[in-house]
Amino acid sequence: MTTSARASLHTLGCRLNHAETAVLGEGLRQRGFQLVEFGRPTDLLVLNTCAVTEDAERTSRYLIRKTLKHSPHAFVAVTGCYAQTGLEGLKRQGGIDLIVGHQFKLDLPSYLPPADALQKHASPDIRHTRTMSREDFELPYFGEPDSTRAPLKIQDGCSAMCSFCIIPFSRGHERSRRLEDILEEAHSLAARGYREIVLTGVNLGQYLHHGHDLCSLLRQLDRTAGLERIRISSIEPTTVSDELLDLLAGSAKFCPSLHIPLQSGDDQILLAMNRRHTVRAYIGLIERAAAKIPHLGLGTDLMVGFPGETESAFRNTLAVATDLPFSYLHVFPYSPRPGTAAVRMKRAAPPATVRKRAEVLLDLGRAKRLAFHQQQIGTTVSVLFEASTQDGYRQGCTPNFTKVAVAGSDDLRNQSKPITITAATERWALGHPALEQPMINSVIQL
Repeated sequence: MTTSARASLHTLGCRLNHAETAVLGEGLRQRGFQLVEFGRPTDLLVLNTCAVTEDAERTSRYLIRKTLKHSPHAFVAVTGCYAQTGLEGLKRQGGIDLIVGHQFKLDLPSYLPPADALQKHASPDIRHTRTMSREDFELPYFGEPDSTRAPLKIQDGCSAMCSFCIIPFSRGHERSRRLEDILEEAHSLAARGYREIVLTGVNLGQYLHHGHDLCSLLRQLDRTAGLERIRISSIEPTTVSDELLDLLAGSAKFCPSLHIPLQSGDDQILLAMNRRHTVRAYIGLIERAAAKIPHLGLGTDLMVGFPGETESAFRNTLAVATDLPFSYLHVFPYSPRPGTAAVRMKRAAPPATVRKRAEVLLDLGRAKRLAFHQQQIGTTVSVLFEASTQDGYRQGCTPNFTKVAVAGSDDLRNQSKPITITAATERWALGHPALEQPMINSVIQL
């Protein structure tokens, strides 16, 4: 009896990477591989990497070494942003058999040996080009997402050229997925029982295919039978129009949640970052969004330690982040990226100062998340549950991106349930099914 070759996939970085890993997984299934959980013995590792920070690159190298310890004969294929921008370094790392840059990423399964003929190479095969297509695209397969909130890729690349960001070098110029392909996958996901889709891309607001922009796409997705929720992932502030805000407020399918990167609350730092918004414009956008969209969940990205960030500039960021109604903050210390404009700038703050500033913003983010959860105590919300459990609690997410924990062992995966919020922590809102009495337990200790 022949046993299928085992394939393990692992993703680092953004939601877009996760969407692409699902596509790669389907390609491997069609070529006879049996997918196994990452970390278990395997015959093939496909690592979808990130290059946004030096830590992400370091983690990629570590995971390759870790896999080869428990599966020393595993064929290792590396793709993603680090495969695009860190080719020379990856070529020097032992144990890698295939390196696939972004231009060829979704074709990776076709570059592999047959499932029954995998063997290690003395040096890696390389599929890589510095230039990438600017043409609109479609996907070769529809993947099987590993979450009940299914990522749906609609766009790739970025032409903004923020001075700190390596993404334009790793993913190329902006390009959009063909509208018909997006709608077909949305219908496919709904038919397979997925209740929520999360639109993903590098610069979502720049979506444009044959005259159809993001708002036009949303209107068509709103008509997709079977979908309960449509969520937008991170979107640039300069691309959030009043039309988009009105759309999000006007349909029950559109999730009242937005993640809009600020990066800095100081105009001089924003200018040095080559960001395309001012602090005043950003504040005005957030005020309009909060006024138009009831129960809005709002997140942002904040960077500390960017070259030239003085104590005064940091205090400006802290003040803006404190005043605006964020429900959570993603805080990132500046990480120099080779080839970006920022690496030529003088760094003003020592590492200890950067760490201290990051911790101040992280403390603020924890306080804001707790306050956001506390505001919802006593309300009944719709929770879409994931498969995972922790310490006897089922976990799920509301439309406004509140993470909710509910005590019990029932299998609620991919079910939407009305949950009454009864308590809050920094990490979770805690609750019980709306038609049941609250359980007496130590939920506050989570």
